Amino acid sequence: MESESSSTTKWFLVSGGAGGIGAAVCSELAATGYKPIVGYHRGQGTAETVAKRCGGVSLQLDLTSDASIDAALGSLAELPHLAGVVLAASPPLTPGPFGQITEEQLRAQLQVNVVGPQRLLAGLVKGCFRKHKAGTVVGVLTQAMGDSQSPASAGLGAYVIAKYGMAGLLAALGAEYPWLTVRSVKPGYTETPMLDAFDPRFLDLQRAKAPFSTPAQVASRILMEISA
Repeated sequence: MESESSSTTKWFLVSGGAGGIGAAVCSELAATGYKPIVGYHRGQGTAETVAKRCGGVSLQLDLTSDASIDAALGSLAELPHLAGVVLAASPPLTPGPFGQITEEQLRAQLQVNVVGPQRLLAGLVKGCFRKHKAGTVVGVLTQAMGDSQSPASAGLGAYVIAKYGMAGLLAALGAEYPWLTVRSVKPGYTETPMLDAFDPRFLDLQRAKAPFSTPAQVASRILMEISA
C-alpha cells in the first residue's frame, strides 16, 4: 500500500471495502474528505477499481488469516494519520434452522465478525490510534439481531450469533479505551449480493412489507456515526 507523505491526510480503513456496503462507504468517505483504504479478501480487481474511483488505495486484508492482518497492520502503522476503521466485511450467509448450523458455518462467521476484527483492532490501537489518542471504529451489525421491539430473525443463526459477538467486541473496546469513538449501525435487508443466499420468493415477500435499503443509504448512516 502506497501512502502519502502529507501529515494532514486522514485515512480511513474499510474492511470488506470491495463489497456492496463497503464500496459505498468508501465513496462517502472520499466525498467527506477522507482517503479510503479499501480492505479486501479476494476481490483485488474490484478493490483497486473502488480505490481508483475514490482516490484511495487498496489493501489486502483477510480477516481469517493472522498473517494477512499482521501484514496490513504493518502497512497501516506507516501512515501519518489513520482516522478510523469501518468493519464491513462479512462471509456469505448460510440461512437454515438453528439445529442445522454447522461448526464450519459458525466458525466462518465468528472469524470474520469477531476473532479477526479483535486482532485488527488491537493492532490499530497499538500502532495507529494511540499516538493521536483518537480514532473512530464503526461496526456494521444487523437488524436481524432483533431488539426490545422485535425478536431476532429466524434462520440466520450463525450470522446473528456472530453479530452479537461483534457488538460485545465493540462494547469491550469502548470500555477499555474511552478516548476512542466506538459506534455501530444495524441495517436491515440491503440490496447487495449477500441476498443471493435467499430464495427469491422470500425476498419478494420481504420487499412487499418494506423496501430494502441501498448500499448508499447504509453508507450515509455510517458516515453520520463517523461525523457525530
